[in-house]
Parts: sequence; C-alpha cells; structure tokens
Amino acid sequence: MSPVACVDTGYVFSGDSSLPTSADVFIPPSPTSSTSDSSSRWSPALSASLYRIDGWGAPYFTANSSGNISVRPHGSGTLPHQDIDLMKVVKNATDPKTCGGLGLQFPLIVRFPDVLKNRLECLQSAFDVAVKSQGYGSHYQGVFPVKCNQDRFIVEDIVNFGSPFRFGLEAGSKPEILLAMSCLCKGNPDAFLVCNGFKDSEYVSLALLGRKLAFNTVIVLEQEHEVDLVIELSQKMNVRPVIGLRAKLRTKQSNHYGSNSGEKGKFGLTSTQIVRVVKKLTESRMLDCLQLLHFHIGSMIPTTSLLSDGVSEAALIYCELVRLGAHMRVIDVGGGLGIDYDGSKSGEGDQSVTYTLEEYAEAVVSSIRYVCDRRSVKHPVICSESGRAIVSHHSVLIFEAASAVKTVPHQPKPDDIQFLLEGEEDFYAAVMRGDQEGSLLYVDQLKQRCVEGFKDGVLSIEQLVSVDGLCEWVLKAMGGSDPVQTYNINLSIFTSTPDHWGTVGQLFPIVPIHMLDQKPGARGILSDLTCDSDGKIVKFIGGESSLPLHEIDSYGGGGRYLLGLFLGGAYEESMGGVHNLFGGPSVVRVSQSDGPHSFVVTRAVSGQSTSDVLRAVQHEPELMLQTLKHRAEEVMHTKGGGQDEEDGNEYKNVAACLDRSFHNMPYLATEEGINE
Repeated sequence: MSPVACVDTGYVFSGDSSLPTSADVFIPPSPTSSTSDSSSRWSPALSASLYRIDGWGAPYFTANSSGNISVRPHGSGTLPHQDIDLMKVVKNATDPKTCGGLGLQFPLIVRFPDVLKNRLECLQSAFDVAVKSQGYGSHYQGVFPVKCNQDRFIVEDIVNFGSPFRFGLEAGSKPEILLAMSCLCKGNPDAFLVCNGFKDSEYVSLALLGRKLAFNTVIVLEQEHEVDLVIELSQKMNVRPVIGLRAKLRTKQSNHYGSNSGEKGKFGLTSTQIVRVVKKLTESRMLDCLQLLHFHIGSMIPTTSLLSDGVSEAALIYCELVRLGAHMRVIDVGGGLGIDYDGSKSGEGDQSVTYTLEEYAEAVVSSIRYVCDRRSVKHPVICSESGRAIVSHHSVLIFEAASAVKTVPHQPKPDDIQFLLEGEEDFYAAVMRGDQEGSLLYVDQLKQRCVEGFKDGVLSIEQLVSVDGLCEWVLKAMGGSDPVQTYNINLSIFTSTPDHWGTVGQLFPIVPIHMLDQKPGARGILSDLTCDSDGKIVKFIGGESSLPLHEIDSYGGGGRYLLGLFLGGAYEESMGGVHNLFGGPSVVRVSQSDGPHSFVVTRAVSGQSTSDVLRAVQHEPELMLQTLKHRAEEVMHTKGGGQDEEDGNEYKNVAACLDRSFHNMPYLATEEGINE
C-alpha cells in the first residue's frame, strides 16, 4: 500500500514517480446554477409545462405573464380582468398590519369560494346535460359528505351555492348530523340529509328528530342490526322514517381506494342481509319506508368502464327491491368521482382518472337508464356523494422554503490527508478513461475504507472530510453526483398533508407560486419542521423523486421563496393532527371582485397558537405560563437577591418572551416581507 496525498486539483501518489501528478488529473470547477442566458429564454409557459399546471390545474390555475400563479375563480367562464394573482393575495395576507396587510403567519390556506361555487355548478350541469340528452325520466340531486371538510364556512357555502338545485349534505357521525341540520336550516327544504355510518340509539334518534324538524333525512342502514333500532325508535317517537340501505357490490376496483369495497368491505349489506332486512320491514309494515339504495365502489374510480360496471350492478339490486315491494325512488352512487392530481389523465395508480365531469355523469345516467328500462322500472332520482371533486380545487396551501441544504464538497489541499490505499492505479485509470461504473465503484470502496479507518482512529475528521471532498469531485466529473438539494419548509406534513405521509401516499401538485418566468436552477426534496424522519416529501406527481426549484440564494428580490400545494381541499384539514405540536395553518377566504386587485379578503383567521395546541393535548397554558414566571422570579431572586433594577428588567424580559411564545404560532417566524 502506498501513501497518498490529496491535492486541490488531483492527487499525487508518493513513492511511485511513474504515476500521474496532480497536473495530469482534471477535476471540474464548482458547478454554477442556471445561467442568466438560459433564464432569459425562459417563460411562464415553459414553467406551466414543466409543472403540468395546464393538466391538473385547468381551468382554475395558470401561470401569468408576471411569473406568478393566477387563479381563475369562475373556471373557463373567468374573464381576463377577473384573474386573481395568488402572490398578491399572499402578500396582502402576510404583510404586517403596519404596512396595510393582515399580519398572518405562514403556513397559509387560501380559499376561493368562487371556485367552490363553480365546481358545484359544473357537477350539476354535467348531470343535467346527461339527463336531458338521454331522455332520463328523473333528475340529479347530490349531497356533500361533510367528512371531506367540516369547516363551517365551507359547508355553509355549499348549502348556499347548492340551494337552487336542492344540493344537500351527508353525515357519518352524531356531530356531523347536528352540523348538517344546523346548516340546512338555510338550505333548500328538499335537499337530502343522508345519514351514513355506524349507528346507536342516539344516532338514530337524532336522524328521526331531523324528520320531525322537516329535514329530508334518510337513514342508510350500514349494518343489519340497525334496522331493528330504526323500527323500534321510529315507533317509539311516532316518526315515519325514510330508510336507505347500503349494498356490498361484487364490483371492486383494484387500487388502494378499493380496499374497502367489494364483498369484504367495511360497510354495507350482502344480498342475503338485504333480503332479511326487506322481510323485517315487511313484517313491521314499513317496507314503504325503504326508498334509497346506496353503494360505494371506492374513492378515485379511475375509469368510466369500472364505474358503469358498479352502477349497473347496483341498478339491478334497485330493480329487485322495487319488485319486492319497496317504494324505491333514489339511487345514491356514493363517492368515487375522482380528480386528476398529476394531470396525466392516465387513470394509473391512485393519482389520476381518465374522464371528465361530463363523462362521469353520462356513464352514471346511461347505466341506470339502461337497466331500469330493461326491467320496466321508473327512473330513480340520482344522488352522489362527490366530496373530493367539489372541494379539492378551491383551497391552496402556501408555505415557505426557509432554507436549502446542498452538498458543498470540501476542496482538498496537498497537506490535507495522507493515508495508505491499495489499488490507487486502478482508481486513477478508471477516471482517466471515463469509466463511470468503475470510478463509482472505486469511490464507494475508498469511502468505506476511510470510514473504517476513522472508526479505528487511523484518520482524523479533517482527513475524512478531504476524502469526502475528493470523492465528490470525482463523482461530479463522472456525472454520478446527486444534485438534489433538501429544501427545509415551514410546514408540518403530518398536520397539513396527512394523506401524503399516511398509507394513502397521496401526491399533490406542488409548485412555486412566483418566479415562474425564471428557469429553475435546482432540483429538491422537501423536509418539514418536525423532529420526525418521515416528515419529508420525496415523491412528486409524474413519478418524479425530486422537484424543479429555484436556488433560494439566487432569489434576487430578497424576500421569501413560496410554494403552493394544490388540490388539497378534501380531507387534509379534517385529518391533520398536532404532531410535534404544530397546529393548523392561518386561513383567508378570498372572493373575486371588480376592485383594483380583482379580489377581496372576506375572512382571515390566524393559525393555531402554541396555547391552542397545548390545550388540544390537555395542558393548561395559562397555568403553565404562571408556573414558568414564578420559576423565573425564584431564579432571579436566588441569582442576585432580586433587589436591583437590572434584575427587575431581566425578569420583565423573560416574562415577555414566555408570553409571546405562548401566543405565537409554533411555526418559524420570519421578518422578511414579500416582494411581488
């Protein structure tokens, strides 16, 4: 083994003059970010293509000429002057109050009720067109499953926007029933209140009370024993109920969302159980109360062919219930109307669907009409529980990339390191002949041997750093270096995107909301604030393992680098926890207006404070604050006698610091403003 000395541009193998000198070895200079020349040829249109904005975002999101994301609140019907620059909204929301802003802290959810209204209208229109074009003998009347997002203002908006076409709500628990009944007081009296989920006596009593209060309540039987509760309590309360039942279909989709469908699904009745329920209702002279059939193939149904199979099977069961004497009038096709998260329209995996709203509605209507016509059964009212498709687009999560971590290799110097190494001739020869595979193998072996040497005490940490630097330079020369940076984001993935972290592994479009007129000069993964190794995003739409991003230190505006997570309006807020005690984001509600900025903020709410999240886990922030202040007072007294003015000022500073910490949000607080 020969001693080796690493030098700044190569390496010299001492003891063998036949080996190359440092002048013979080329190691490339430090790579630079994208040049100004390439950036000058970049455009927002190229960014739109790079991030697939026109695929997943149409018709609500686009890249504008300023390089920012624009929101088109009325979808394809948005006029040019109605576009809302998302960056201007965020600036208004987060600028200090002294500068005319709202003073909200990141992360920030921006909600667009106009988008929500447009989604409802488009869904209704799609079914109206399908009903009319196919000569269907009834109508569509949907419900929103409040589990998708229970926020008061979202549910109230849906009831308000959907009132002209009798749009209702679906509840799956006792609190949700109370929420739904309260909101529907201002809705259309014909709107459905569909009551799903496991039921006890109190649940059934609440649903029956809804009938007494003149709500169009339907109790859907999910388990066979629930029919006994409904029969008993309806007779006791003297209420004639409207009953539905959920059928377990044989039709099942194969992706993750299909795991709770089919004959072994969590909810629903088998054919045998359905027949027994019909018999019990007949014996109780309540078969006329059975009026709705519900089923659920699974969320994110990928194709209309699978949808048609499931709807046709359910329609056959519906017709059989009519034949058995039930007064059937509604078929509830459940959820499953998907959205195209990755913009590919491929229907592959859990991220994409192949159809439009119009094609979905056409498949549902045609399947039911065909089966009912063959059985000479009157066409039923069609209901759906399309939560994801209604609320996903209207909510955007905005967060900062606070810093970026990239590999900056140490450039070795001639006297940095001396060590013994076998096979140095082969290593050098592989590099010189451009043998990438061989070079990478030797680099890996070299690093392993040096780590072992460090563990054995043969190498110092400075020498180990020099070896790492040499290996990194070789990797760059061979094109084998990993250019991906880690962007540290001011966000908790567990709180704000639990579906990404959890078993679903949902991917959401993530895009810079500004600088889209500049070419991204880096690729990155996202690492959140939590002290949890799972708190990162390393998979992105399109099968990518990193995201094209701009160098944070190249952002000449000196402000914040802001990213937006889109299509996250369903489930994420209602499922997020307080992992590491990071609470919910700030929220603004933004409507389109004819003012100078084309928008107006109609509601602004600060995110959860540290006190809020502490209360959520049974702590008492006020008592905690007093305890810590008392501790500070004791320490000050012990330290300096507590008599002089300096001690008094120090105590006041400590108390003020504690007070601020309890009242501020748990996320990183930055002082920089936003430059448009």
